[in-house]
This record gives sequence, structure tokens and C-alpha cells, in this order.
Amino acid sequence: MSGKLTGFMDIDRKNYKHRSIRERVKDFDTVYIPLTESEMMAQANRCMDCGTSFCNWGCPLGNLIPEWNDLVYIGDWEGAYHKLALTANFPEFTGRVCPSLCEAACVLGVNREAVSIREIEQSIVEMAFENGWIQPRTPKVRTNKRIAIIGGGPAGLTAADDLNALGHRVTVYERELKVGGLMRYGIPNYKLDKSIIERRVDLMKAAGIIFVTGLEIGIDKTLESLTKEYDVVIMACGTWVPRDLNIPGRDLRGIYFAVDYLSQQTKKHFGEKFEGEDINAKDKVVLVIGGGDTGADCVGTANRQGAKKVYQFEILPKPMMCRDESMPWPTFPKLFKSTTAHEEGCINEWEVSTKEFLGKGGCLSGISGVKVEWVKEKDDRYHLKELQGTEFEMDVDMVLIAAGFLHTEHDGLIEEFKINLDSSGNIDTDDNHMTNAKKVFAAGDMRTGQSLVVKAILDGKQVASNVDRYLMQCE
Repeated sequence: MSGKLTGFMDIDRKNYKHRSIRERVKDFDTVYIPLTESEMMAQANRCMDCGTSFCNWGCPLGNLIPEWNDLVYIGDWEGAYHKLALTANFPEFTGRVCPSLCEAACVLGVNREAVSIREIEQSIVEMAFENGWIQPRTPKVRTNKRIAIIGGGPAGLTAADDLNALGHRVTVYERELKVGGLMRYGIPNYKLDKSIIERRVDLMKAAGIIFVTGLEIGIDKTLESLTKEYDVVIMACGTWVPRDLNIPGRDLRGIYFAVDYLSQQTKKHFGEKFEGEDINAKDKVVLVIGGGDTGADCVGTANRQGAKKVYQFEILPKPMMCRDESMPWPTFPKLFKSTTAHEEGCINEWEVSTKEFLGKGGCLSGISGVKVEWVKEKDDRYHLKELQGTEFEMDVDMVLIAAGFLHTEHDGLIEEFKINLDSSGNIDTDDNHMTNAKKVFAAGDMRTGQSLVVKAILDGKQVASNVDRYLMQCE
């Protein structure tokens, strides 16, 4: 290791800066202001180059984190990029939206602040783009194999990237006008600027990958026709069926799913057409139901649209501030975090159950709820208990349900080809990602259920490896 051995003792963690709240709530531009090159080199020197690097274990992709940290510290940014590119297809995505499982497993994080791995990763890949070190992965030799990938989210893009590099002819079909999946339509532009996705897609096109957008397989074109045209079909359509809140008043106007709200905002921002009514929080009291990242994205978007006031309810208890025995290092802990969206204005409430949507003339006017607690009972599980005397009503103009996703959509191509599903409603595959349909594979959230971008990328890499092996065995 070339870094200063006591760097982790001498240098404090320093994160990216944020644009001022007053400035950033006026637009959907990025919130973050990167550190300087010298500052990032110092942050990389905080890495201890542990004998057993648990950050590698924590990262689903197995990124060679200590190696590229050391290269950054000595100023070899190009070498750091090449180390990063060995395991990561799209570090410009994960360097922005990954929850940093690697940092949770950082040995330094046991008794100090962990190394800022995600921001170092982002700095490396942006340095690589600026200096032209990232080139299309154009294969030297082409096979005669043709592959269709349905879905342009992180899993589909990763599979396309790897299979094309292996020499196969790849076509990606995307029902939306732009590729990216939930990275594009479910994550606000201020967290992941869509030009970042376009930049990568342009490279993939230059490498020979064909993108067909605005065409939905199962509606505009049958899955059967794809299986006749291509040697293999990979389904990577994501998980788009949101979990609903079926309580009295659910049919009132003014209640929306978070994914519809966020997707529409992105389309409006980039001038794309959208179906249905215009969902806008301007001058409204907004309640976001669900305390996860998607809920936080709704908070940030509502504030940018000019909401009068934003509430966020979560039925679970407020997360702890630090680990306890239930969250031992190096596992990823479920700890309290305040996002930039919450800093911009939000009233958070935990252990609240929404019982009924109230309305006037068919439109939402408020909600009734109750405080709850989670009680550990004889079966050693926690059970929900409503607290008597805590019932309340609250005036609300708009509700956004951000309660996660159930499974992939079952109509269209799944129904057409009678694809088998597992008990959760996801695509059922064998260990090689193959479905019950001949030549048809599945990957990403469509197969695993709702997960992280980084895990979808991993599943995309794995299905690419399995498909390549399958095709070569067919020779």
C-alpha cells in the first residue's frame, strides 16, 4: 500500500457538499457539489487496506475497493478506473444512488466514520469520463448469436453490456421512450441526472447494441415472435406493481402511487407525453405514506413543485441512530438517516397507521389515523398494536403511497407465454436464470423482487454469464 499508514487516524471524513436549500428547491438539478481532486485523494487515504477487506464482502459486485482507493491516493486515477471497471459496469449509477453497503462493512466504521467509498467511486468514474478513458466495449470478434433483452433498466443494460462485449448481437426493447427503467422514471433528476444515463447509453450504442424504445413486448410485439427471431430472450422488465393501501376512501381523487407521481414528474421535466391527470403538489398539503427512499424522493419532488406543507408517515418505529446487537457489523444496518429531501422541509412521524381517507365531493380532504406500537409477544415476533386515545384526523390535499412494490406485472408477455411465477409473484427461474419457457431467461427485480440498483446490476451480470454459456454449448 502506498498511502500514508495513519491516514485513517489523521484525516476526518469529508462528504460532498450540498447546494443551498433555497437554491436547489427551485429546480431539479443535482443537489451535490463534489469535492476537489486533492480532497478526494485525501479521503481515499483514509482506507486502511485491511488484511481482510470486508468492504469487498459488503459490495454485491465485489468491487476492489482498497486497490482503487490506494491508486486514487497516489494520483493514478486512470489505474483506479481500470480497477473499478473490472467489476462495475456502471459506477456512475451506483456512485450516486447505491445505499453504500460497502461503507456499512468498512472496518474503519467499527469505531470511526467509514471511508466515503461511494463518493470516491463517483469521483473515479467522472474523472475517467472527463479524460476519455471510458470507451465503447466493442468486441473484436462477433458470434452469430442474437439476443433480445426486454427492459432497459439496470439489469437489462448490464446484461446487454456484458453479452455485447462477448461478441453476441444484442437488441434491447424498452416500452418507454427512454431507457433506464426506475433509474430514469423512479429516481428524481436531482439525485440521478438523466444525462448520466444518456451518456452511458450512447457508449453502448457505439459498441453495437441496438435500442428499440416505445415498443412494449406482449402488446405491440409478441414474446413468441421474439423467440423465433432471436437465439435467446432475456426478460428484465423490473417490478412495477406497487403495494396499495386498501382502506376506506381509497377511491377518492387526490390519492396516487409514488411511482406514478415520480415517473410523471420526470416525463414532464423532459417534455415527454404522459397519460392521466397532471399530478402536482403546488400549494397543497401533501402526505407521503411510507418512510423509505421512494418516500423521501416524493418529499423532495413535492417541495420542488411548491407544496404548502409535506408530511411523511411510517408505520414502523423510528430507526436507531447506531448499531445494536440486532445489527452487528459488518451487516448493513437499518439506521435512521435524514436525506437532503428531508432537510428541505418535511414533518416526519413514525409508528402511525393511516386508517381512512376522508373526502368531500369525491375528492380527498384529509385522513384519519392512529398511533401504534410494536410489541414483542410469546412467538418472539413483533406485533402491531394500536394505542387507544391516540386517534386523530388531519387535513390533507394529496396523498402519495410509497409502500414499495409487490411483483412484476403479470399481464402481457407473462400471460401470453404462461411463464411460471414463484410464491411472491416474481418470475420463477432455475439456478441458471432460465424460465420454464424454452430460450427465455429472466433477470433483475422481475426475478428477485424489489431490490437495489447494485443488486439488479449483479443479476444482470450473472444472467449474461449464464446465457453466454448456454449459447456456446449450443454450438
